[in-house]
Order: sequence, then structure tokens, then C-alpha cells
Amino acid sequence: MPSPTPPAPNAASPPAAPRLWDAAAPRAVTVCDLGQVPYTPTWELQHELQQRLIAAKRHTPPVALRHVLLLVEHPPVYTLGRNGDAAHLLLSEERLRARGATFVPIDRGGDITYHGPGQLVGYPLLDLDRFFTDMHRYLRQLEEAIIRTCADYGLRAGRVEGRTGVWIGPDDRGPERKICAMGIRCSRWVTMHGFAFNVNTDLSFFDHIVPCGIRDRGVTSLAAELGAPMDPVRVKARVQHHFAACFEAALHTPSVAPRAYLDAHLTTPFPNA
Repeated sequence: MPSPTPPAPNAASPPAAPRLWDAAAPRAVTVCDLGQVPYTPTWELQHELQQRLIAAKRHTPPVALRHVLLLVEHPPVYTLGRNGDAAHLLLSEERLRARGATFVPIDRGGDITYHGPGQLVGYPLLDLDRFFTDMHRYLRQLEEAIIRTCADYGLRAGRVEGRTGVWIGPDDRGPERKICAMGIRCSRWVTMHGFAFNVNTDLSFFDHIVPCGIRDRGVTSLAAELGAPMDPVRVKARVQHHFAACFEAALHTPSVAPRAYLDAHLTTPFPNA
């Protein structure tokens, strides 16, 4: 009788099921790097993830669904916060289209800002009931992660009283200039929106707005401050390192493709016990 054919030694094993919840790790955060993605679908995704985290903690029994940190880059887009002034966009619709940019009014705090290639955008979807229920502290910790990243590159960054975000200066190059904008929205202590860190950003796009509604200060980027393009992969790694330290969080890369992980995160039934 012929012996059974052994399996091929290099046969691919099916990927492990993604880990979606863990009561023993209440501050576990899955990092999903989505690359360059359009703004509006990503905004909608944030809403879905926020509602999913709210549903998890209201479930009986509550589920320690993993938090999510989305890392993305957007095509050129100007976004206006719910309390912002549309007059701070200085382009007509025709000129906006000529620049290859779009305009989207949204539901975060803050005024108008720009997202585009060369910018690292981070959207933390965190249930702050498992961290700390203090929005002021949350913003300061986000700022601190970027301040520490700038320090890794020899830049002294900091805060400006009364103005959210991370700033460089004043120094011999001029007055304060914003290197990272921030705007958030929170529902039942679950966050969305986040930070926009200028790494290799084309700063000329900021000439068409009053950034964050602030007329007397400028904007800058890592590349502009250091005089050379930055490695975005390394910058991303440093931001994640400092984010984990500032929030005392355990960051994880999903065992499957980020999109597959997010699909599972949004659709897998919660356990009943």
C-alpha cells in the first residue's frame, strides 16, 4: 500500500485569528498603518470604530476590546472643525480644485487645518475609561509623544499656552511655528481624530488658510527644520514608541493585514461570558 503523501514542507499556514480583546491587557492598542487613504472614508471608519468601542464597554458583560491607533497619510485636503470659521480658507472652490485639494467640514474641535502627503496623521481610538478620564491630560500626552519625537531629532519642541499642538521656537529662526496640529472628538470617553505631524509636508499648502485660525504664527516640518527629507518609516516608529510610553500602552501589529483586522474588529460578535 502506498504511504500517504507528506505535506509540502513550505506549505503556507493560514494566518492566526486576530486578537481582538484581552481583559488582562486593558491598554492594548493595535496599530493599523493604512498608508495613503482618502479623508472622508477614513473619517467614517473612525466613527465606526468609536461606536464599536462604546458598544464593547456597554455589552453585558463588558468586553475589553483592543483600542486602535490608525496611522495614515491623506491626499491634499483642508478640514474645518465644528467651531471653525470657513473664512479661514483663503481659496475659492475653483482654485482649490486647481491645487488638487478638497475641503471637508468635520466634527472635531479646532479650526481649519491641512492634511497631505509627507504628513503623519494619527487617529487614536481609545476608550479613556481604561486610561484616565481627563481630556486635558489626554491632549497633553498626545503633545508629549510628538515633543519627545522631535527631541530624538535634536529639536526643542514644546507647547504654547492656550494653543493646542506642538510648536518649535521662538528661536533665531523666528517666532513659534506649529509642527503638529491636534483636534479631537470624544463620546462616552472614546476618542477619535488626533494629530497631524508635519514630517516632509509641502508647507506651501498652508499659505491658503489661516492655520488653526491663528494669524500671527507659522507652520513648519521636520524636514524644514533639519534641512533635509526625513525617513518617514523611522519617524513613524519613534512616534509609536513615545505614544506607548506616554499612555503606558502595549502597542501591537495585527497578525493579519490591517484592513482585515479592522473588518474583524468591527464585525466579530462579542463573547457572552
